[in-house]
Amino acid sequence: MMTPDGSTAAPTHPTASARTHPNSAVRDVPPTRVVPSLRAEVETGFAKRPRELSPKHLYDARGAELFEQICALPEYYLTRTETALLHAHATAIIEAARPAEIVELGAGSARKTEILLAAAADHAARNQAPLTFWPMDVCVSALDEAAQRLRERFPRIAVKPLAGDHTAGLSHLPARSGARLFVFLGSTLGNFEPAGAQRLLGDIARQMGPDDRLLLGVDTVKDTATLEAAYNDAAGVTAAFNENLINVLNRELDGDLDIAGFRHRAVYNPELQRIESYLDATRAQTGTFAALDASHAFAPGDSIFTEISRKFTPDSLDADLAPAGLVRTADFLADGNRYALHVIARADA
Repeated sequence: MMTPDGSTAAPTHPTASARTHPNSAVRDVPPTRVVPSLRAEVETGFAKRPRELSPKHLYDARGAELFEQICALPEYYLTRTETALLHAHATAIIEAARPAEIVELGAGSARKTEILLAAAADHAARNQAPLTFWPMDVCVSALDEAAQRLRERFPRIAVKPLAGDHTAGLSHLPARSGARLFVFLGSTLGNFEPAGAQRLLGDIARQMGPDDRLLLGVDTVKDTATLEAAYNDAAGVTAAFNENLINVLNRELDGDLDIAGFRHRAVYNPELQRIESYLDATRAQTGTFAALDASHAFAPGDSIFTEISRKFTPDSLDADLAPAGLVRTADFLADGNRYALHVIARADA
């Protein structure tokens, strides 16, 4: 659900990629295609049953803060397991990719990628080679903070942040100076339906040369209890994160939905091998969105489908990679196949 399948082509802006934000060194990456706005998503998604919205709207400033808290929760194994894998295998990953540039999609704070950058900086120093890091995210403030921290730690790495939505295409990335390692961590691929995942992977593949690689972090299929606990933590942080979507709707669309009338629910769907997150109405209410000149009535039990988190097997991941012309070349698995990092290349490389 992260990226709608009905996007249309957007006009190209060949010079816009050089634009910077005021008081920031962040450069814009113009979209390749139009991604629907929140207004458009509410108009189409609320016509469905259950209603649905893209999970990208969960990440306003408050949502991003709550997600940082989620990553530290004892039930949420994904972040610490992926971090441990990076610590264990960063050198091997860099030796396999030998990048002159690292491009991270959805970089955020780039905390985990910092582990990879340390190995890449060592590799570049040994080979007396330049190294550039292009973190890409929609949040300019997060990019600025990450860039300042990384420049202080890695003065020999050229950190060049990019503001853009990776779900809108990647054809306007800056010109390359050498082999690139694309990085897509956090099992974010799992937030996409298969068609959306395949399209995103295709966008990446079209930017890859024969010497380029993609480092992909994905969560794996495991027992239902472990999976559901990760999205229903005892402290209620994930519930607050999901329910904050109501605040986003009210703020952005001048709405008056009562957040107290909704409850977070996350369940594992074994047939589709994914967690499904919902906001369930606990009582009847009608919300008015002045920006849409529209009202929406909720009965008890009505739901907003807010997010999926697919869990992967090698076969299901390959089913997403193959249509994009990509193949796995190295796999790094946590104990008990609890999580996986994959190094991926073009199939024709």
